[in-house]
Amino acid sequence: MTSELEVRQHNALTNARYEYTETQANIFLVLLSKLRKDAPDAVYQITVPEMEKATGHQYNYKQLRESTKEMMGRVHEINTLHNGREVFRQLVLFKRIDYILGTGIIELEFNEYATQYLFDLKNNFTSFQVQAALSLTSKHAKRVYQICSQWKDKGETKKTALIDLKKTLGLANDKGREEYTDLAMFKKKVLDVAVKQINEKTDLLIGYKLEKVGRAFKNIVFTVKSQAVALPLAFGVLSDEAPGQPEQLAEKARLLLDQLNIKTPALVDQILASPAHVAVCIKFAYDLKTNKHDKVHSHSGLLLTMLGLKKAGGKASNGPLFDKPAKAR
Repeated sequence: MTSELEVRQHNALTNARYEYTETQANIFLVLLSKLRKDAPDAVYQITVPEMEKATGHQYNYKQLRESTKEMMGRVHEINTLHNGREVFRQLVLFKRIDYILGTGIIELEFNEYATQYLFDLKNNFTSFQVQAALSLTSKHAKRVYQICSQWKDKGETKKTALIDLKKTLGLANDKGREEYTDLAMFKKKVLDVAVKQINEKTDLLIGYKLEKVGRAFKNIVFTVKSQAVALPLAFGVLSDEAPGQPEQLAEKARLLLDQLNIKTPALVDQILASPAHVAVCIKFAYDLKTNKHDKVHSHSGLLLTMLGLKKAGGKASNGPLFDKPAKAR
């Protein structure tokens, strides 16, 4: 199940130079959600219905076969270390991809040289949410989301040359090919689309800053911070037993409470201690993102009412709720 599952992906793979179509990226993300670090040599399976449920798109065998055929030949170029030396590695991820006829099942096995980048979780990883990445319809937004996730604890990414970002996104190569040579078009078609989708559909709030060298813009830095997560409805409304890792869900609920200026320590602890309350907070964050509560005067009051901690139209029974009055949004 991909809902609320966090994937930790080696940074070398996050920053590798390769280009996937939206369908290929979705196949890869669904597959990543199934990986288990204690089974590096395992054979993994995905199904067409599973792909459709995870992405909200319809697929057929022919479409998927064409996509995976190209993925089999896709070379990932990675800066890494080998025998204590820095190397530039060209790597194919898959050993085989089988379509089991008459079943709708796709069976995949990784190249043994690729597993270290998929399962090495020591100090060099990116964590991101599969359902958030799947919700992004721009293939470039998917990559930018993964890159920014790598730096979400730092506040911003490292400074990167625009040409290197284009190479990472598959928009340029070392032979001189380059798309969107006009900066305005690159911003409009790639950067601004990625920022808009990521901010609307994921747990990150990002922006970017361009840096001039001489008279031309040459470098880019993405600003990154966490926000109260919004779960796509395709993954269902959370039950009282919210799926995913409890500490991650609780942290997202905490972000929402802080956003709504609900800060009284005892009240915050009471909410976060209950899986049912955390589930309500996560769903409430989605409703805010989709403008369901735009006409509500007090979002904080509504949430507390839904949690049973405040009577509708009345005062809370637990005393002062906020450090400062919450302003209507």
